[in-house]
Amino acid sequence: MRQIILIVTLLISTVTVAQNKNAKASMEVDGVCGMCKERIEKAAIRTKGVKSAVWSIDTHELQLIYDENKTNLKTIAQKLADVGHDTKEIKATEEAYNSVHPCCRYRDKDVVRDHEGEMKKN
Repeated sequence: MRQIILIVTLLISTVTVAQNKNAKASMEVDGVCGMCKERIEKAAIRTKGVKSAVWSIDTHELQLIYDENKTNLKTIAQKLADVGHDTKEIKATEEAYNSVHPCCRYRDKDVVRDHEGEMKKN
């Protein structure tokens, strides 16, 4: 019995030590503008364990640094969906999506087209 307890304890401690406190990852997050950037980054950084979150308007890529002991990518994706932004893993509900500002409606082709026009001007 002591051997089983010792083995279980060693396995648990090995798994705990193996998790990275400064894991780096990226995920695609739908959005179109500066207001989306602010909302996406704020939702990610407010997730317990996320240390850094930077989203690119051009690439839609969210660069993350997070503590794997405190959170995971699925939890972060859910927090983003909760504020109205789709990821490949989790889609925002219609209610959450409709709560974003009208200029942030990335599912609307006209809105996306309007923002593309702005990007070409800059």
